[in-house]
Amino acid sequence: METNQDRPTASPGLGRYTIDPGGSAVTFRTRHVFGLLPVSGSFAIRSGTVDIAEPLDGSSVRVEIDTASFSTGSRQRDTVVRSPRFLDADRHPLITFTADRLDGTTVPGTLTVCGIARPLSLSIEESASSAGAFTAVATARVDRTAFGVTASRGMAGRHLDMTVRVRCIRS
Repeated sequence: METNQDRPTASPGLGRYTIDPGGSAVTFRTRHVFGLLPVSGSFAIRSGTVDIAEPLDGSSVRVEIDTASFSTGSRQRDTVVRSPRFLDADRHPLITFTADRLDGTTVPGTLTVCGIARPLSLSIEESASSAGAFTAVATARVDRTAFGVTASRGMAGRHLDMTVRVRCIRS
């Protein structure tokens, strides 16, 4: 028998939520070889929190993404992208996203990659809440060259279409 606690609700309750790394990921799509071949892959979310406040624009988000988790299924490509030529995962082990407000279906914040911080807005595509938890899916387009990741122009795609899927549990 379904109870009110089991039913999805429109928005999460107020409070702090911890992002569940096992139920969350960042996936991406791009193109390489002069835009001819599609590439998709993922990053693992290491940790994060979401603070839901009233009013909603007082909410905040903090996410840490493990740079070394970059994976496309091609060992050679993944090793090169993690190297100093691209993401330099040894020197920059984290990619971070922080936001100090939510604007309805948009999360305007700051993405930091390779030590370079740039504004980035996530568009919330889906969300569902239940007692003590919520899930959300957001998308954004990232220009890797804005973060100093400029190797292999023409061969490696400049833009990555990112999808962030998070499962958040009340702390």
